[in-house]
Amino acid sequence: MRSHRFVAILFALGLLTARHADAVQMVPETFSGIAKSAKPSVVNIFSTRVVRVQGTGDPNEDFFRQFLGQGLPQRSQRQQSLGSGFIVSDDGYIVTNAHVVAQADQIRVKLANREEYEAKLVGSDQKTDVALIKIKPKAALQPLKLGDSGALEVGDWVVAIGNPFGLAATVTAGIVSAKDRVIGAGPYDDFIQTDASINPGNSGGPLFNLSGDVVGINSAIYSRSGGSVGIGFAIPINLARQIIDELRTKGRVARGWLGISIQEMNSEIAKSFGLDTPRGALVAQVEPGSPAAKAGLRRGDIILQFNDAVIEDGRQLSPRIAESGVGKSVDLTVLHDGTQHRATVTIEEQPGSNPKPNPPNGGSWGLTLMDLTPEIMRRYGIPRGVQGGVVREVHPGGPADAAGMQAGDVIRQVDRQDVPNARAAQQLFDRAADKALLLLQRRAQFGYVIIERGPQGGAPEPDDAVE
Repeated sequence: MRSHRFVAILFALGLLTARHADAVQMVPETFSGIAKSAKPSVVNIFSTRVVRVQGTGDPNEDFFRQFLGQGLPQRSQRQQSLGSGFIVSDDGYIVTNAHVVAQADQIRVKLANREEYEAKLVGSDQKTDVALIKIKPKAALQPLKLGDSGALEVGDWVVAIGNPFGLAATVTAGIVSAKDRVIGAGPYDDFIQTDASINPGNSGGPLFNLSGDVVGINSAIYSRSGGSVGIGFAIPINLARQIIDELRTKGRVARGWLGISIQEMNSEIAKSFGLDTPRGALVAQVEPGSPAAKAGLRRGDIILQFNDAVIEDGRQLSPRIAESGVGKSVDLTVLHDGTQHRATVTIEEQPGSNPKPNPPNGGSWGLTLMDLTPEIMRRYGIPRGVQGGVVREVHPGGPADAAGMQAGDVIRQVDRQDVPNARAAQQLFDRAADKALLLLQRRAQFGYVIIERGPQGGAPEPDDAVE
């Protein structure tokens, strides 16, 4: 080991302290061992979906149509997205990001040996951006070992392997820059931040520790240009592990639920509740009939401990509740009016966990809806402060398709009535006549469309739905 001999010489000459010598020797000389063993288990994922676009495809004809005031026709167009994934079983189960395969009509997987396979979506969880797909390989595959992301420390070396910009089997390395990052991607944000180069196409690929174990799923980057600026985010494998198991066995995720709303505390609020420093999860609301209500929790309670885990701030509580087994009893240490007491709560399943995408009125409008989230707003370029129901899927050949609607359109009004969320939009659709006037927002542009009610039915089957 030449670097180690060099360190020993510097140390002997008194040019390096013992502490610095130990630090230098911890720097890996190479990551080739991890790359060689892991690359056969990292795959490229190509997903395609059919969307409706305006125009004939011929720029000259489109120009003359618009010049003559004829308007542009609608046509189908296939969109392809690239991503990465990694093998977790020898019989073909592969983990990736939910956004890589969202709304996909076709998913193809390319292995390191260049074999290609059609893949089936086993299940996906949008709240954590984890998805599981399955191929039928000709021979047994080489699965990766899942490690312990909880053992990672800030400053530890990590290695990312993926498919950035379509460049297969690209290896990058860096350190853990931070842990427990909240970036507004969803209710269970708990990202590992790394400066290992992560770019578009890396999504869904593995993040390794120096033992070659998967400790994260590369998911997002912070960038103004679209390329890596040294700030990437990975889903901790400890969070994803249970989700992967549930998707594999049930095709969906059943999350635990207490039925409380949590408010973050600052110094002033903490002082008003008799705490010297902000700590714990402040209960802002308790839903009637919920597990928390049955256990006697009240607004203003501060949850200090969940089983044996100390709760330092409110955002630590939600993942622990969600990951608790449905039907399990948990012990809470609660502060109420300055007095601590213990409460035992039985976890129930979160209402609406992974709901099937039911279109308004049985599919007669040819679309499915969802609520706005920070991640959805980023994905579709929706400005801040917008309210409405977001079009999640447009069924090919249906009324919404004929009206030129697209996934990501925000329904702001139905028949001139404002729409605050997806539920309100659905209620207005249910009360509408055979036609409805919609005010749509697409990114920063607004426009009205008329949509006609179609025949009943038309909803995708559960196996075809991206949940």
